[in-house]
Amino acid sequence: MENFKTVILAAGAGTRMKSNKAKVLHKVAGKTFLEHVIDSVKGSGSDEIAVIIGHQKDEVKKLLNPNIRTFVQDELLGTGHAVLQAQEFLDDNSVILILNGDAPLTSPETIKSIFQEHLNSGNAVTVLTAELKNPTGYGRIIKEDNELVKIVEEKDASPEEKLIQEVNSGVYCFNGDILKKSLKKIKPENNSKEYYLTDTIKIIKDLGLKVGTLKVDDADEIAAINSRKQLAEAAEIFKKRINLSLMDSGVTLIDPNNTYIDCTVQVGADTVIYPGVILEGSTIIGSDCQIGANSHIIDSDIADNVEIDNSTIKQSKIESGAVIGPYAYIRPDCYIGKKVKIGDFVEIKNSTIQQNTKIPHLIYVGDADIGENCNLGCGTICVNYNGKDKFRTTIEDDCFIGCNTNLVAPVTVKKGSFTAAGSTITEDVPEETFAIARAKQVNKEGYVNKLAYKN
Repeated sequence: MENFKTVILAAGAGTRMKSNKAKVLHKVAGKTFLEHVIDSVKGSGSDEIAVIIGHQKDEVKKLLNPNIRTFVQDELLGTGHAVLQAQEFLDDNSVILILNGDAPLTSPETIKSIFQEHLNSGNAVTVLTAELKNPTGYGRIIKEDNELVKIVEEKDASPEEKLIQEVNSGVYCFNGDILKKSLKKIKPENNSKEYYLTDTIKIIKDLGLKVGTLKVDDADEIAAINSRKQLAEAAEIFKKRINLSLMDSGVTLIDPNNTYIDCTVQVGADTVIYPGVILEGSTIIGSDCQIGANSHIIDSDIADNVEIDNSTIKQSKIESGAVIGPYAYIRPDCYIGKKVKIGDFVEIKNSTIQQNTKIPHLIYVGDADIGENCNLGCGTICVNYNGKDKFRTTIEDDCFIGCNTNLVAPVTVKKGSFTAAGSTITEDVPEETFAIARAKQVNKEGYVNKLAYKN
């Protein structure tokens, strides 16, 4: 009996989260709770997965791969009732892993361990447990002569049972045929009037079959998230795991306690990350980069040898040798070429900047295509919007844009051309042309004394 199937319980509303969103759809470390659980299950080697859905079932289902089966629990009548909804998925000749969709910290290695313990011990059911200093809220593991007798939920525990520190993780391995038989015998004889999956333990024990436990070394692995406080605690645990893994792979974190990196992010060796950095989503950071303090990078591809200082980058690509910031804002759909300089208080949006171009400071580049070896002077603005439509600006290679130039799109500055400081360019500039578009200066000597506000 080595076929390995998994049932994930994900039907609950999560009222203590005080949210309009289903609990398993909340995110921690870059993924939803449910995605973390599914990834761990797949990492353990279980490919046949069923998810019990209920609250916001359509939204939860959208998250799932089509090859994951779903079963609906319309009435939330307890964990045993939830598993009953998947009866057709339960195979007599399989080991059935059951776990909760709101416990994202359980690792693939731990799932493998309980599966192997279940097979090696010849158990009909094996329960993953942990020792907690404060077991409040968890079902207690009741043992006699060091053998599992039953699991008592917090609401139903006696004062003496509440003192027990070994608790139920909500992770089980069952022999499929025994699970199906025991589920039919559960009765809602408890304070919540629910069908508890934990009641199967005593039922199986009373049948004379072997029940067992596996205690996990790291109690963090069983932590469920039922509140915003617990969400913050789980985020802290993920942060430590992720940052330790990155440091082990050759990344320098100046202050790991103040560095926030999603589990979906990749960072190359010899990159140095300063405090306050947030790296999210599908971001990839190359090798030998320097990510300065308080930078925020989302879903972006950063090549090797890039310097980013206190800047925000979203859904963009930065090539090697580029220097960004401080205080730059790279908005979505930007391409920044090799050895480009994007300086302080520069905003780039939906634009391509080719190699060796410099955009030093106080500049807005929106909907533009800028060639190689260009220099944009302070105060340059790509005027891309007329109040109704947006247009593109093109600056070809080797151009120099004087400070405070307004480029009113659609407009092209051809190769090798210059614009005079303070110009408003509304027409295309031919190659190697010096464009001046500003009013002629007029000096009226002595006129200041005639101004109305002068005494």
